[in-house]
This record gives sequence, structure tokens and C-alpha cells, in this order.
Amino acid sequence: MNLGDYVKFDGLGLAELVRTGQVSAHELAETALRAVELVNPRVQAVVETYADVLPGLERSPPAQGLFQGVPFLVKDLVLHEEGRLTESGSRLAAGLRSPNDTDLARRFHAAGLVTLGRTKTPELGFNITTENIFHGPVHSPWNLERSPGGSSGGSAAAVASGMVPLAHANDGGGSIRIPASCSGLFGLKPTRGRTPIGPESAEGLNGLGIEHVLSRSVRDSAAALDATQGAAPGDPYVIPLPSRPYLSEVVIEPAKLRIAVSTHRHALSKDCAKALDDSANLCAELGHHVTEAQPELGVSWDAFLLANARVWCSNMALWVSGLAQLTGRTPGPDTLEATTLACYEFGLKLSAVELQQAFDIFNTVSRTVAPFFASHDLLLTPTMTEPPALLGAMNANAPGLDGLAWTEAIFNASPFTPLFNVTGQPAASIPLALSAEGLPIGMQFAARFGDEATLFQLAGQLERAKPWAPLRPPVFAA
Repeated sequence: MNLGDYVKFDGLGLAELVRTGQVSAHELAETALRAVELVNPRVQAVVETYADVLPGLERSPPAQGLFQGVPFLVKDLVLHEEGRLTESGSRLAAGLRSPNDTDLARRFHAAGLVTLGRTKTPELGFNITTENIFHGPVHSPWNLERSPGGSSGGSAAAVASGMVPLAHANDGGGSIRIPASCSGLFGLKPTRGRTPIGPESAEGLNGLGIEHVLSRSVRDSAAALDATQGAAPGDPYVIPLPSRPYLSEVVIEPAKLRIAVSTHRHALSKDCAKALDDSANLCAELGHHVTEAQPELGVSWDAFLLANARVWCSNMALWVSGLAQLTGRTPGPDTLEATTLACYEFGLKLSAVELQQAFDIFNTVSRTVAPFFASHDLLLTPTMTEPPALLGAMNANAPGLDGLAWTEAIFNASPFTPLFNVTGQPAASIPLALSAEGLPIGMQFAARFGDEATLFQLAGQLERAKPWAPLRPPVFAA
């Protein structure tokens, strides 16, 4: 299969070619690895490829799932596969190999996805760009001086540049939606509890984190959620299953939706403000009821930041301590970037009462926001306040920042996404605009808890009304 044909298809399209015998999984894997070889030297998204997969594909074909034989990449954070390196973008974890598959990795395999490598992440995932000392920065295929977003920026750049049609990602404060916005992709953060994170963890970041994918098409994201959703044995809670497959929702024209548009415009760049207005107008033209409104937090922004800093940094302290124990290395400037070390130290100093106070604030926020979605089906905001930033703008090795200051820097640069990690609601970034310089701008739509179906219906409608697949970045596999 040549690259020109390969990039014409999304994941489900490639799976159909395998199912009908028009191409083999082995041919697809070879083609994907050629795409990585062609593009990765410029975007530097992929840390490592798995050429050793190829012989096995000839002997034993992949599972006959929704994505039978489809090339796939995994983010080098949280999800891990037996025997593979899992380094979390950190020198502290260099050389660490996983003894087992995670629950989600097993579900990806059962869906027929063929993992061909791992993608870069910022150190331990706590940044909105994907740059680290250990593996270097990821460059946006739209502009090599710009960031593809973070923390799933390696996966985003790989998908946007045509290496694979979809890739694993996760989101603890916007890490699926931010790179989707910066890279011109569709990125859904599922409802809390929708996908498994075990067996090593009960839930990611005390409920802030959730696992899914980044994709070029809406239907690939829906099918991936169909293949992976549902609690695994031992998960701390089980949420209701959807009434029908998410894939079926993508082709359903939604009923007239009540869409609220955030009026917080003071921090928006001109490009993002225009994109928000244009997106609201497009929704109105499609027959939806669009009004200006937004939920209140129920607490001050400073209190919201402090609570997030306490949860993030206490988890960073746990992760760093665990990695140090596994590798025998000492946390310090030689093994950690300055802000990671600062978050680790901040987390170690927290008291149990301070952490419980953070959970109380999260409860207040969730209880305040939920009633808003009784009278509104969706909330529309920009995903980011500005188009993709220059690499280096968010320097995780900057000296002089403590854990709270670093959290504040991240959240102030991306103020729209973290709310829905706290409330657990599903939210998606949809690539509906380009800046004056031709850089992608995503719009975030959030739905009530458990209602991914409405998001997939609207996203499918918007994809048909304003297709983004024909828009390809300058650095592309074909």
C-alpha cells in the first residue's frame, strides 16, 4: 500500500480494507512505519517504533475487532504494555519496562489495533505543551516552530501528520482536548469512569484523569470508545452504559439542542474570539438554540487553582516516589525537570486535611455546575485562549516556581478545559477554525455527566457541515 492511499482512510476505513482482504494488517503496519520514518525526523513525535511486531502479524493476524489491523501508537504515560518501555517522558524512569498490560491496553488489542510504537509526553504529563529534557520537544506539523499541545502532543502530532489515523491519549486537565485544538484533530475526554485505568490505579489523578484517543475522524473516536468503555474488574465504581453504540450516534442528526456560549471573552485572542463567534453562528444555522450563558464555579478561581495544585502535586509526589523506588534513582535536578521537582516537593509537604479540602472544593464546583446542564444541553467555549504557542513558551525546567505557581501557569494558559476534569463531565474539542496564520483552533463542547452521545451527534453534524479532513498540515505523510 502506498502512502497516498494510506492517508485517505480513517481507522475504520483501513479496518474495512483488512476485513475485505484488500490489504493485510502486515502491509498496513509496514506502510505506517514508512510514514513514521518519513515524517518523524521533522515532528519528532515518536520515541520508539516496534518493528518486531511485523513478523508476528504474518504468523498471527490481529483480533477481529472494530479496528482489525489498524496501526496505532500509545502515549508514553499511564497506559503500558507488557515488556515495553514505559518512561513517562522522564529521566527518572529511563529504561523502565512494564511487567504487564493495563486493562485499557488489553481492550485496544482486542479491538484489533496494532501498536507500532510510543509517543512523547511532557515529564509525567504536567504541561500543555509536549517538551521534555529526556526526549526533546515535539514539533507541530502545522508549523515546526509551534507546539502541538500537551500533554498528549506526541500522539496528536503523529495523527495530524498522517503516521496513524488514531492514537492513545489521556486527559487530566485538558491533555486530549488541548492537543486536539492545537493539531486540528477531534479529541473527546470521556465521562469519569467511562474507560478503565487499572490495574495499578483505581482512578487517574483522584478522578481528574481519563483515557481515550485522538483521531482525525469523529467516528474513529466513537468506535474506540465503544471498544474500550465499561468498568474493569475491581474498578472503584461503575457508571451506566450507553443505550446504543456511540458509533451509531455519529450519523444521527441531533434534535434542536440548547447550546450555551461562554461570555468570558476578555482573555481571548482575536483569532479565538472570531472562531467562537463563527462556531456559535454555525450551530444556530444548523437549527440549535444558542444563547450566551456560563456556569458559575461556586468558588473563586484562586481556590479552584489551589485545589487542583494539591491533587496534581500529591499525585506527582506519589509517582516520583514510586519511580525512584523502581529505578533506584534519586529525585533531583539530574533526574527531574525543575517544575516536576517543585511539584514533587509541594506534594510531599501537603497534609491529609489540605488534600481533603481540595476534594471539598471539587464537590462544591460539581454541585454548582451540574444544575446549569439541566437547562442547557451543551456549553460551547474555545478550547484554548490563543492559537498554538511557540515551543519554549511553557518551560517546565524554569527555575523559581513552586507547585502552585506551575499549576497556575498551566491553568491560566488553558482556563476552559480543567473544569470538566473536576466535574467528570464529557467534553470534546472540535477543529472548527484556522487562525489568520493557518494554525488550527478547536472549539470545546461540554455535555452533562454521562452524555457522550449528544457530543458525538453534534460532532458528526459539524463534521458533515464543515469537514476538516481535507485540511492537511504542511508536514504530512503523503
